[in-house]
Amino acid sequence: MFRTLVSAAAILLLGASLALAAPVTLKLGHIAEPENPYGQGADHFAKLVKERSNGEVEIKVYPSSQLGNQRDLVEGLTFGTVDMTLTGTAVLGNFVPEVSVFDLPFIFRDVQHAYKALDTVGMELCKKGEARGMITLAIWENGVRHMTNNVRPIRKPEDMKGLKFRVMEQPVYIEMMKSLGASPTPMAMSELYTALQKGVIDGQENPLAHIATKRFYEVQKYISLTGHTYAPEPVLISTIAWKKLSPEQQQIVRKAAEDTRDWQRQLCRDLEGKFMKTILDSGKSQVNDDVDKEAFAKATHGVWDIYTKRFGDANIKAILAVK
Repeated sequence: MFRTLVSAAAILLLGASLALAAPVTLKLGHIAEPENPYGQGADHFAKLVKERSNGEVEIKVYPSSQLGNQRDLVEGLTFGTVDMTLTGTAVLGNFVPEVSVFDLPFIFRDVQHAYKALDTVGMELCKKGEARGMITLAIWENGVRHMTNNVRPIRKPEDMKGLKFRVMEQPVYIEMMKSLGASPTPMAMSELYTALQKGVIDGQENPLAHIATKRFYEVQKYISLTGHTYAPEPVLISTIAWKKLSPEQQQIVRKAAEDTRDWQRQLCRDLEGKFMKTILDSGKSQVNDDVDKEAFAKATHGVWDIYTKRFGDANIKAILAVK
């Protein structure tokens, strides 16, 4: 009888240890194509996590909106139906409104200023998302955004007047387009190519990485390097998924996200020329860089006032103070 009880206890202990050692699989969804720099970043991150955890944690990556659009993915984090996602601060701003400060037009002096501000002010602001069930592990890069359209080259704010432009479902981008005299049309990225192809909208705005990898240049006559906003790409994990990980595993995942941030940002710089070459070699789009950015900054500055009225100017001042 005693031997039977000991055997049973041993089996239970063995089962418990096996359960503890069972690999954790997390699904990470994003909307980019795999060859996009943050699509490649997701794959690099998954590889680091698997190697450093000795296979105990596996990140399965689902690109190209396979798990839904960005809003679906962020909502999934809050409900625990999505484990991880990469999303823009523009979309995250619908859940954590303060972070939309990073999408204000012309708020960053250059990408190095953006990096420093996001790694300090940005990470602190993103902590507000924890109350909504999501943890920010690091902030990667989507890129500097530019205007494209089928009507005319964009050189000055007046050239935007009357154009129907796809925007993300975010007040900052909607108000920015209104300030330029354009007609903003919120639309999911997955619907964008067809809408451009059929003439449902005149234009859109995105980084060169999306313009090239999603082949928007095939259905847009003009690409104007307006550089009106810089788009960060936070790496988010649901608190439900986070709690599935041991403290050691959490440390591995967080460090892998931070290391990939640096790797992925450099990749963005390295691939800019390649994406531009892809666009130019197609012969389907005209690219112009003779944009009056000072006039654009002046025309869109009212969007800053809308943010300030809601949240004050402390976050803006903190970003501008970063050297």
